[in-house]
Amino acid sequence: MTNKFYLGVDIGTYETKGVLVNLEGVVIAQSAKKHQLIVPQQGWAEHRPIEDWWNDFVFICKDIISKSKCNPKDIKAVTASAIGPCMLPVDKNGNPLMNAVLYGVDTRASKEIIELNSKIGEKKIIEFGGNALTSQSVGPKILWLKKNKPEIYNKTYKVLNSTSFINFKLTSKFCIDHFSGANTIPFYDIKKQKWSDEIASDIIDLSILPDLIWTNEVIGEVTESAANETGLSSGTLVTAGTIDAAAEALSVGVSKPKDMMMMYGSTMYFIILTDKPIYDNRMWYAPWLFKGEHCSQAGLSTSGTLTHWFKNEFAKDINSEKAFEVLAKEAEKSPIGSNGIIFLPYFSGERTPIHDTHAKGTFFGLNLTHKRSDLYRSIFEGISYGTKHVFDTLEDLNNLPQNLYSVGGGTKNALWSQTTSDVIGLDQILRKITFGASYGDAFLSAYSIGDVNKEDIDEWNKIDSKIISQKKEAYEKGFKFFRSLYEQTKDIMKDMDY
Repeated sequence: MTNKFYLGVDIGTYETKGVLVNLEGVVIAQSAKKHQLIVPQQGWAEHRPIEDWWNDFVFICKDIISKSKCNPKDIKAVTASAIGPCMLPVDKNGNPLMNAVLYGVDTRASKEIIELNSKIGEKKIIEFGGNALTSQSVGPKILWLKKNKPEIYNKTYKVLNSTSFINFKLTSKFCIDHFSGANTIPFYDIKKQKWSDEIASDIIDLSILPDLIWTNEVIGEVTESAANETGLSSGTLVTAGTIDAAAEALSVGVSKPKDMMMMYGSTMYFIILTDKPIYDNRMWYAPWLFKGEHCSQAGLSTSGTLTHWFKNEFAKDINSEKAFEVLAKEAEKSPIGSNGIIFLPYFSGERTPIHDTHAKGTFFGLNLTHKRSDLYRSIFEGISYGTKHVFDTLEDLNNLPQNLYSVGGGTKNALWSQTTSDVIGLDQILRKITFGASYGDAFLSAYSIGDVNKEDIDEWNKIDSKIISQKKEAYEKGFKFFRSLYEQTKDIMKDMDY
């Protein structure tokens, strides 16, 4: 009997991961490769598309084939996901014309957001695209390109995101899934689910946007040239894929309305399925991966990224390999409330629900008794308060989750995950397999070619445990201070961006 394997590869902010599974969802082989987040100047965040995306993808494919010793012809489909939404201009041969501009952590298009809101009208934009313009939106970044890099814009044949770039390298086809495409505001008509220049006809030519497809569609086959580079078999089916967070949600069983994924990663990201579209300027709406389904999304700008920053800047005395473990043990010795420190995690502005590109990171309440442990604990509490702000918004929209599935590297940090549950007042469900998006990609590979059903994910990835929420009065008080601190300093933050 012929073996059947499915390959999923996910490109994250700091690392690319891949996984090969069989028809029962058993992991046959895994691989990972690190890369760097490039910050050329304040407010910018970039990746190198060839070095950080494609070369990583090639490495993962070769490494997994080597480790598994599988026949590449037995890999029935491959699916990629990646950070998004990104903005990458390419020429007609798919060659990158610059570094990729990343998702909401890149705030370079702040002026363009103001310009478009003024020109079109915020209400009209939300009615048309289902979302307010924020640093997460691709449209303002394309306008930034046109205004600030005309020499590149004039050479641009297509504007891709990270997933669509990988798909092009594999199949020579320019396409993007609807879930990802919905971030290309104000050019995605949310009701007609197609590209449109109805409200922004003078900004770009719609021909530079890739073809829209659904996530579970097969877009083509691995070309001979891609096969030579990756070690995959030419003719292997390639599915549309999506943004990493969506693949991650699928990997932990998010499948019906009121199911929610909370992803602990370089950023906190949230996806909750809804029975109908919910348009609110504090959240993001997108059609879900499959036609006829809907979701609301939210995301903090910096989360796990802050732990890397803290380790690099304040833990140079600790062996780098053991630094996070040591810092976590130190932080556990600091009491709830971090001895009075309130931390605002707005190191790259903030996305939902405040959508403030001017927001600044803050350690507030410092005195001479404070230690590194207090500072580090306050980071997790501040991220948790930012998370609670999202959940308070969901409650305001009558859209709190019934099932909260958590995933990502942060779930292995007991202090962070327990603090989150205690602050938001909700239990978290953990699946056995927590490495997330790449596993969701592998499932999408199998589902998209008809080898499994959607509900089979519950057998692929069974429930493992729960994080039980414990009410802490100190967190209730801390959250009030957190919200007040931002509200009373946001004008100062804005004035600092002179």
